[in-house]
Amino acid sequence: MSILIDESTRILVLGITGREAVSFTRDTLDYGGQVVAGV
Repeated sequence: MSILIDESTRILVLGITGREAVSFTRDTLDYGGQVVAGV
């Protein structure tokens, strides 16, 4: 299975209030990712 992303890919974070999701979201934003929603 491949996941294809580029600089225009938008990201939804599932479980954003969890400890790992918060860390993932911070890292993603630091690398320039576009987090558009958290559930």
